[in-house]
Amino acid sequence: MTTARPFVLINMAMSADGKIAPPHRRFVPIGSRRDHDNLLRLRATADAVMCGARTVESGNITMDAGGTRYERQRLAKRLARQNLRVLISGTGSIDPDAAIFKNRNSPILVFVSGQAPAKRLAKLKNVADEVIVCGAKSVALGQALGRLRRDWNVKRLLCEGGGVLNFELLRLGFVDELHLTICPRLFGGRDAPTIADGAGFQHLVKAAQLKPIAQRRVGDELFTTWRVRPESR
Repeated sequence: MTTARPFVLINMAMSADGKIAPPHRRFVPIGSRRDHDNLLRLRATADAVMCGARTVESGNITMDAGGTRYERQRLAKRLARQNLRVLISGTGSIDPDAAIFKNRNSPILVFVSGQAPAKRLAKLKNVADEVIVCGAKSVALGQALGRLRRDWNVKRLLCEGGGVLNFELLRLGFVDELHLTICPRLFGGRDAPTIADGAGFQHLVKAAQLKPIAQRRVGDELFTTWRVRPESR
């Protein structure tokens, strides 16, 4: 039976106190080369990779397969040589000069809401393969995931942040698996972003439920995998 949406994974590296960047919120790679390899190996299992607008602009981020080694892994799994790339930007504020648009390895889809001004849409249409208005005041993630499954045959979708997008996916019950690399650092700071920002769950009963299914220590890093919403399995 065809499912209405892809299987969704989130992959993040965080400090021991749950931060994904320092309080200034500028991109700083906090994981090791092993963590970066883990990210690319996860990409090699996914039909598409998804990020929010600010994450894409935070560094030299291209969201592609990561080189020949990982392309071979994808082909061995009978996936396309390169993953589809999906950007979420409610107001269409992504910089058309961002690094991702200069990398044409695979199609780039941008989902925006009805709040995106026409001028921004026109600029994005010049650099993206498709710009899709989905939702009135914010991107309707359920509809977006449905479009990816129906129109692009995305069965497995990897989300790489940021925290606001992660939280919305969790809040809506769209996340199936969470991959967390816990790095041996402490950032601190009430303004430092976490793996799940946004409004947050106001009551414990509403909080996303997790079940640990795997963990391994490599050097000083701990690689963990969690099933989300285990009570529904």
